[in-house]
Formats: sequence, structure tokens, C-alpha cells
Amino acid sequence: MPLIEYVVKDRIAYITLNRPEKLNALTHEMLDGLWKAYTDVKNNPDAWLAIVTGTGRAFSVGHDLVEMSKKSATERSSGSTDELYFYQQHIWKPIIAAVNGLCLAQGAGIAMGADIIVASEQAQFGWPQTKRGLSSISGPVILSHKVPLNRALEVLFTGEFISAAEAKSLDLINYVVPADQLMPKAEEIALKILQNAPLAVRGMKEASMRALHMSLHDRLNIATMVFERVAKTEDAKEGLKAFQEKRPPTWQGR
Repeated sequence: MPLIEYVVKDRIAYITLNRPEKLNALTHEMLDGLWKAYTDVKNNPDAWLAIVTGTGRAFSVGHDLVEMSKKSATERSSGSTDELYFYQQHIWKPIIAAVNGLCLAQGAGIAMGADIIVASEQAQFGWPQTKRGLSSISGPVILSHKVPLNRALEVLFTGEFISAAEAKSLDLINYVVPADQLMPKAEEIALKILQNAPLAVRGMKEASMRALHMSLHDRLNIATMVFERVAKTEDAKEGLKAFQEKRPPTWQGR
């Protein structure tokens, strides 16, 4: 079985980390597979959104430090994990993370790169690098900008894990569900999104992400530019026509 399973079905791209015996610890092969999967999500017209999850007891516990140390950065066929965080947030298609268990270090960074996060009741999140004499990239860069800084720093300083319930209380994730409801809940959200015009959905993400660190004036300019572009699409015309005719719209992604 491949270490990264990837399939597009009914306009949903499913990305599954599949190294359960090692808690989905990331190898170079897995990182290459993730890059290929996310690149397809970005470019494949049949993929309107993505769900990323893991098999077994973990979403991912981060890098397999022993395996990753055997190959230099110049020998890799893909970008780094850190570059993947950035790439995820610049795919203008929704990404849902279905976090099934342990979600640590670089694994947590990948999950936090999703737009919507559903976690099972067994999920735990953490950046335990300080316990290994290391610092972190995704913790200071992503976690510290998603939750109150004092809470983020406590997590990063202590290296202790937080439960799914605590992550929900911090608004770090969207939903906590029983383990057997994890994928059904992720797919329920996906189906709600798929009822809407895909180019409009992508416009919402693009305007939100591109405007994150801009002034109000620049945010308005970005949102207006995206709005005007989407308003010219065939789907926008179909949406108005369907509303007038009192029928469900048929989206083409054009």
C-alpha cells in the first residue's frame, strides 16, 4: 500500500497518510507524496476540495527524525514541510483536516494548514520539540497566530499535548466528534460546500488568505478584485438564473 493514499471521488480529493505502524511519522517518500497530492488538488478540475486524514492511532507525529536525517535537502524531489504549509494555504480550494489521533509537530503543522479541522475525541495536539532539545517552525508560525499567545507559548514551552476538547475551547479546531463519526462529519461539511459554486468558494478563500496581513484599504481592494472576477463567471450567471427560476443551480466550475 502507498504511504500516501490519494483518490478523487465525487469532486472530493482524499489524502490519507498511511504509515500506521510508525504513527504516520513523515518520511521523504511521504513528503513527496503529499506534495504530489496537494499539487493535484490545486490543478485538477475534478477536485473541488480536499479531505486529509491519517490511518491508525495518529494523524501524524511529525518527521521520522532518523529517516529524514539520511537524505539532504538538495536530494529531495519535493519542497520542504515548511514550504508545504505555505502551499496549502495558497490552494484556493477548501481543505478539511480529519484528525483521527495524535497530531504532533510537523503533523500538527499540516493539520493547521487546513481551512476546517474536525477531530476525533481521541485526538491530541502538540509540539513536543523542546523535550528533544529542538525548536519548532509550525508552532511559533502557525499555532501562535491561531490562539492567544500566552496559551500558545505554554504549549510550546512545556511540550505537553492538548486534548481535542481543549483545542476546541481555544477555537483551534472546528468540531470534536466520536471516532466513528470523524469521516462522516468531514464529508458532511464537504457536501455542504459542494452545494455552492466552486469558483465562488475559491474566491472566498483567496480573498481571505491574500488579505490576512493587509490594511483595511488593501483588503477591500483584494476582495473587490476577486468579487468582480467571480461575478463574470458562467456559474455566477447560472446562480442568478436558478434563483429567478426557483430551481437548484447546476455548477460547472466555469
